[in-house]
Amino acid sequence: MSNPEQYMIPCPMKTITGIPCPGCGVQRAILEMLNGNILVGIKAYPPLIPVLIMIIFLFLHIKYDFKNGALFLKISFFINAVIIILNYIYNLLI
Repeated sequence: MSNPEQYMIPCPMKTITGIPCPGCGVQRAILEMLNGNILVGIKAYPPLIPVLIMIIFLFLHIKYDFKNGALFLKISFFINAVIIILNYIYNLLI
């Protein structure tokens, strides 16, 4: 059986500069979650769960046009941006 990680796209920023980008770990996290390793996936990229929740809500809002859906999406986008930035800073420091 082949290793699915061999098909992952390398991060251009990390390849060129050696510094990981704010999204480094997303592919690995998704692979781990699809393989049933939820905790390993969350550990690989903690912001993935809130981002997935926001994306799911976005599609539901597009389909059902929730009354305060746009406001919720704006707030969740801001919260996700803060989580991603904090995760990025944490990863740079460790």
